[in-house]
Amino acid sequence: MHWTVMRKILLYGFLVGAAISAEAQLSTNKKKAIELYNQADNFRVRGQYEAAISLLKEAIDKDRNFVEAYFRLGFTYKSMRDYHRSDLSFEKGLSLTTDPRKQKGFFLEMGDNYLKQGEYQKALDFLNQYLAIETTNKQRIALAELWKRNAEYGLRNKKIQAQYQPHQLSDTVNRFGLQYFPVLTADEQELIFTRRMGPGPDDDEDLVVSRKNENGQWGIPESISQNINSRFNEGTCTISADGRTLIFTSCIGRRGYGNCDLFYSKKVGDEWSVPINIGPEINSSAWESQPSLSADGRILYFISDRRSGVGGRDIYFSKKKDDGTWSPAENLGQPINTPFDEISPFIHVNGRTLFYATNGKPGFGGYDIFKSEMTDGKWGMPVNFGSPINDHEDQFSLFINADGTKGYYSHEDGTRENSARLYEMTVPAELQIAYRSNFVKGVVKDRASGEFLKSRVELIDLKNDQLVSVVESDSVSGDYLMVLTTGSDYALYVTDSDYLFQSLNFNYENNPNPEPVVIDILLDKANKGATAVLNNIFFDFDKYELKEKSITELNKVVRFMNEKPTVRVEIGGHTDSDGSATYNKQLSLKRAQSVVSYLVEKGINRNRLTEKGYGADQPMVPNDTEEHKQANRRIEFKIIEY
Repeated sequence: MHWTVMRKILLYGFLVGAAISAEAQLSTNKKKAIELYNQADNFRVRGQYEAAISLLKEAIDKDRNFVEAYFRLGFTYKSMRDYHRSDLSFEKGLSLTTDPRKQKGFFLEMGDNYLKQGEYQKALDFLNQYLAIETTNKQRIALAELWKRNAEYGLRNKKIQAQYQPHQLSDTVNRFGLQYFPVLTADEQELIFTRRMGPGPDDDEDLVVSRKNENGQWGIPESISQNINSRFNEGTCTISADGRTLIFTSCIGRRGYGNCDLFYSKKVGDEWSVPINIGPEINSSAWESQPSLSADGRILYFISDRRSGVGGRDIYFSKKKDDGTWSPAENLGQPINTPFDEISPFIHVNGRTLFYATNGKPGFGGYDIFKSEMTDGKWGMPVNFGSPINDHEDQFSLFINADGTKGYYSHEDGTRENSARLYEMTVPAELQIAYRSNFVKGVVKDRASGEFLKSRVELIDLKNDQLVSVVESDSVSGDYLMVLTTGSDYALYVTDSDYLFQSLNFNYENNPNPEPVVIDILLDKANKGATAVLNNIFFDFDKYELKEKSITELNKVVRFMNEKPTVRVEIGGHTDSDGSATYNKQLSLKRAQSVVSYLVEKGINRNRLTEKGYGADQPMVPNDTEEHKQANRRIEFKIIEY
């Protein structure tokens, strides 16, 4: 999204009090003052503020008691976010009138001014005066009441912000006129953001990427791709956790459905594909922007101002179907969306925490960051992210890393042009997310040939046998990355049509701070002699009855057998060396028989299955540590006829 469009959103239009003169006669009868006053507004509405200010000052020189000229002068300074001079102009104009029809415009604007400066008591005083006078304009009353709630909220919740110590990223990154809307890959090796050479309508806006070097420092940002950046503007993007699916906003120069549309590109090897419009299920004749993609790229959140929404700008979502197409976009609804505006949604890689900015809920003023947690498939009541993240200025464009400890955002100095810079912060402990995430990554390749494979990688929650996430390894490099979130016991499956599947287990039920894991997956062709360890078959100690959470893996075996109806397999049980050899062989055989019995129960012909108990005769590693003993206690799946 163009930076100028973002600025307009944040400035809320500034039309609330621009026409106080329409409700009462002008306070001057000097024709030259009135002429200058009207000329000034022609410049103000076009954003030519200095020219408007010059003309308004000339009008005031013609009549020092020209109330409306002081009002518009204050209003123009406010448009520039020069609140000090805006306050002075409003105060002077207010001192010159006792007409309630004129006073209420000053009360409303000064209430908003002081709210934006964090002077909550002053804001409250002026807003109360406004609400005591205004009785007919329901839209402005609703706005004043919202601002009043913000002022009251700010008074109750403002606190010392010493623990909040953001720092600006290096000049290596912040090297452009403006840079904003940062996003990172889950492994935090790539930082992608929008860069703009200047604030003017003709200044170029592109997507760039900075990569970490071996010392952990960000490198010089480069154009993300010639296929993506054009002579037109590209902005506000989102990237999947593995860095291979990109969705971004383009407003002109590409065939679209409305004002601004969302486009997507896929990365294969080191090359990004030519962007394609994401389609009419998501894009409309209205304005779509600010996308945020779930870790695996299967759920897209974005902003649209289409008329069917709850408010002006709302958060919508769409899900990717199995055939790769997107479902029709749906409004996220209440309690997330409000009758006002929501912007810059960000879905954390844990898939459970949604951050976004809104000016429609009580906060510290303007746009505050809120977060909502998903429970049982429903979004909970949004909670203000609180001080020190939020303050009296507008907050938006927040990105939280996988483990929840760091945040990245853009900040603009309202008093200077070309001042949007990228910052990193440490998230205070009390504001960190409940469900932290990290990742497992590596490459997938053929064990025998070393060829990289494009394979399906699935993450399944063993507690409820539900698919959590699915990605594909890169067909050129074999790279894969899967996000793992605390609170569950996971099975990770890597499958390819001509290969025997591999399974891994990650038990994060009681692991509040998971560390990144790097594992290369070596797949064996589904030929005679190929073996896979079934890492998600579970038994209680010294028992042979299958535990409930083994169902996921057992059904995976059933599916494999049904897809390859000529295959015959051996189910082998193995133990560590503790206990007698005779007992271990009996226990391992009974465990193998339990697996075979389940497969037969699910329709697999008994003649295709053989069970064996090897006891401790075939250890994978020496039985010298508890970790090694655990690895040796296993069920293996071996193809004996193909």
